[in-house]
Amino acid sequence: MKISSAEFVISNSDVGKCPKDKLPEYAFIGRSNVGKSSLINMLTGRKSLAKTSGRPGKTQLINHFIINKNWFLVDLPGYGYARVSKSAKKVFQKFITAYFSKRTQLVNAFVLVDCRHEPQKIDLEFMQWLGENQIPFSIIFTKADKLSKNKLPVHINNYTQEMLKYWEEMPNYFITSSSSGLGKDDVLNYIEEINKQLKNS
Repeated sequence: MKISSAEFVISNSDVGKCPKDKLPEYAFIGRSNVGKSSLINMLTGRKSLAKTSGRPGKTQLINHFIINKNWFLVDLPGYGYARVSKSAKKVFQKFITAYFSKRTQLVNAFVLVDCRHEPQKIDLEFMQWLGENQIPFSIIFTKADKLSKNKLPVHINNYTQEMLKYWEEMPNYFITSSSSGLGKDDVLNYIEEINKQLKNS
C-alpha cells in the first residue's frame, strides 16, 4: 500500500464523538515510551503527523487520522507511564476501555512492544484483556535497529515463548524500525489485505 494522503481528523476523550463514518479503523497502542508516534510518522511518510516528544505520555487523547480517504489510523494514549498521575491513568483507562468495547469500526489493534526488553507484565496483561474481549490484535515490535542482528531473533524468540504460555499460537507480529523504515511495507500491506477482505465480504 502506498499512502497518498494522511490527515488529522479529530482528538477527543469521548468515544461517542469519534467519527461516525463506517470506515475500518486500526488502533495503535503501547507503553508510553515505545516509539508509537515515530512509528506512525514512519508508516504514513509524514514527519510530524503524530506529535513526538522526548517526554513519554504526550498522547493523552483518542486521535483519528484518515488515510487515503478510506481507513482510519487511531493513535491511542500510552499506558504504564509512572509520571502520569493515578487520576489521569484512570481517565485514560476509562476511555481506552470504552474505545475498544464500543467502537464497532475497529478492525485490528496494533500493540507496540519495545523489542529490546524482556516481556513486560503490563503488555502481556493488556493483550490478555484484548483476547478475553475478542478484540483482534497484532504485535508490532519497535526499535529493531537498537539490537544487533544476532540479538534481535533471540529477543523475538523469547517473547514468542512467553506468549505461548498463554496463547495457543503467536499472534501476527511485525518487526519495525522507525529510523530505517524496517517493517513499513509489511504493516501497510497487512492493513491493505484486511481492507480488501472487508470490501469483498
